[in-house]
Amino acid sequence: MSAYVIDSSAAVELAAAGYVPAAGDSLLAPTLLRSEVLAALRREVASGGRDEKAARALLAAVDRLPVRLLGDRVLRKTAWRLAGELGWPETFAAEYVALTVLHGDALVTDEPDRYAGAPIALRTGADLLRS
Repeated sequence: MSAYVIDSSAAVELAAAGYVPAAGDSLLAPTLLRSEVLAALRREVASGGRDEKAARALLAAVDRLPVRLLGDRVLRKTAWRLAGELGWPETFAAEYVALTVLHGDALVTDEPDRYAGAPIALRTGADLLRS
């Protein structure tokens, strides 16, 4: 049984693939996940990288992922501390790292550079789809 923290890049990939967690596994994310997914898909539509109808369908698929969203005071405090320790100027990535430190076995992302230096295990969406 594993608890995987997913970021917006992984959420989009997993939703597009119709991912369902294995028995006993769970998906976690900070509350900012939904806003980051919305913004990423909107950017893709605006740049011509994705058709609007497909983006809306993918957004609905992300909404169906069984993700437990967390955003309590301890998570925010930990994200603030980690961002400072890692020298990051903002806390968005640090929220995913903090959640992984507090509750997750690994952070699932297709943007590993975003978490450079973080003291956590990283996996890709492809890793989860294979397991």
